[in-house]
Amino acid sequence: MRVKKLTVLGLYAALSLAIYAAESALPPLAPIPGFKLGLANIVTLLLLRRYSLKDAALVLAVRILLSALLFGHLLSLFYSLSGGLLSLFAMFLTGKLLRNRFSALTGAMGGLAHNTGQLAAAFVVTSTPGILSYFPLLLPAGILTGLFTGLCAGFADRFLPRQEF
Repeated sequence: MRVKKLTVLGLYAALSLAIYAAESALPPLAPIPGFKLGLANIVTLLLLRRYSLKDAALVLAVRILLSALLFGHLLSLFYSLSGGLLSLFAMFLTGKLLRNRFSALTGAMGGLAHNTGQLAAAFVVTSTPGILSYFPLLLPAGILTGLFTGLCAGFADRFLPRQEF
């Protein structure tokens, strides 16, 4: 990997981690366990728009690993990886179906997939079927927050300079 590319991806990882840390400091927005805006996914969407799936996956993995080490515990790593990777692939596939025109719909699919991945992980960890009762609450929440992050990524994409490798 070239030095310039590694530097740019490192900056995106740092930005993503900073956004995650800031969002973690906010009080809960709703009394639903696991409900967050997912603002760090703005960076993931930007990377999918500008670079490759591999680059986005690398930055996502770095953010999830560092956030688990700095702010969480081992179990949060499992939940975040489940939701994050499923979200990444859902946004990638939606972007491809839209012929690389990423939109708020891409973010909405990512939010939906993230909540689905985290609920699946919770079900695997707890083996409690009742955990799936959160899905009707998290479904609209994931779509709405995903729409918001998709709109934010589209806005940021217009104003951030492009870096070619």
